[in-house]
Amino acid sequence: MSKKMKAALLYGVKNLKVESVDVPDVRVGEVLVKVRAATTCGTDLKIYQRGYVSGVIQLPTIFGHEWAGDVVEVGEGISWPQKGMRVRAGNSAPCLRCGMCQKGLYNLCEDMMWLWGAYAEYIKVPAHMVTVNMQEVPSHLSYEAAAITEPLACVLHGIEKAHITLGDTVAIIGAGPIGLLHLQLAKKMGARKVAISDFVDKRLQVAKELGADKTVNAKSEDPVKGVAEFTDGYGADVVIEAIGLPATWEQALKMVRKGGRVLEFGGCPPKTEIKVSTELLHYGQVTIFGAFHAIPLHFKRALNLIASRVINVRPLVTRKAKLEEINEAFGILTTSKNDLKVAVLP
Repeated sequence: MSKKMKAALLYGVKNLKVESVDVPDVRVGEVLVKVRAATTCGTDLKIYQRGYVSGVIQLPTIFGHEWAGDVVEVGEGISWPQKGMRVRAGNSAPCLRCGMCQKGLYNLCEDMMWLWGAYAEYIKVPAHMVTVNMQEVPSHLSYEAAAITEPLACVLHGIEKAHITLGDTVAIIGAGPIGLLHLQLAKKMGARKVAISDFVDKRLQVAKELGADKTVNAKSEDPVKGVAEFTDGYGADVVIEAIGLPATWEQALKMVRKGGRVLEFGGCPPKTEIKVSTELLHYGQVTIFGAFHAIPLHFKRALNLIASRVINVRPLVTRKAKLEEINEAFGILTTSKNDLKVAVLP
């Protein structure tokens, strides 16, 4: 008889159930990990609230993708990792063969392997994922902190595209986990000063503690005017949208200076559009970037940044919950904007 485990299965929009399922069998090259912590993500919340593009997730599925844990079983042919090792793995591994991979655009791989299933007692890591995108977690690092490697990897990918240079002024829209990670990286990359806007005072307070030079509560102040005042009327050198709404994508374009750069990082709902001024692009010479996901190298760098405490992820976990409380956790994230991430402890 197969060994059983508890897991949170997503059946559809706001339809998440904790059930007993079989522990996955481990085959050649695969690894079974006991999940010690899995953190909630803005992408998880979007999927929970509105569904997701087919092809990436096939419902029903065990939910969650930010995690860290202990290796409890290894398949044949495995020399690394070893049983008992603390590890985390990305939720993706490029094929390395397709046209996009051959151009070095691994995040746009046409045959990407996706790994979901973090909200469970155990997760099986496929052989290709073990080879391409698994890292050992240092002994001094908490499982919760290691789990945040995935969003930081994505932020690393985005902020590299924004080309922040020494002395730049940066404006960030959104002080959620992604905005706060962008804030810290912008500072580390040499930004002279950073402004950040949000609707929630508690999030803006965390932003101040993490180094924001100006915070704007968008409920009481126009963020565009706030950035204009912050930059003596010029606009920011770099603007980063970290929410994922067409309205804030367009707002970002109103905050940038001539010759500046706009990173549209937050993923908007499917089939949405924005309007862009041709004068802004032509006469203003503004550059607009999109950024999706990350490549394996970003995951390795992100874990190193967290382990060395160059990036502080501790303020991002604002609540802990048991696996059986997963619905309550997503309910809190849906209704309360004071919480940033919930660490689910199977």
